[in-house]
Amino acid sequence: MATGKKLLRSNDRWIAGICGGIADYFDWDPSLVRIIYLLLTIFSAGFPGLLIYIVLWLIMPRA
Repeated sequence: MATGKKLLRSNDRWIAGICGGIADYFDWDPSLVRIIYLLLTIFSAGFPGLLIYIVLWLIMPRA
């Protein structure tokens, strides 16, 4: 079931465009994705969200 969409970093960026790219892929509001990411990062033990963000920054191609 190919939709033709690719997960790419967005040009609507604050730092690297990761949250904006995820929002574009799922057709969500980028602000909502950023807030959810921030809350998950703050309230999870050991801040694994920072590591995930850096890995996605290295892996996801630019738009």
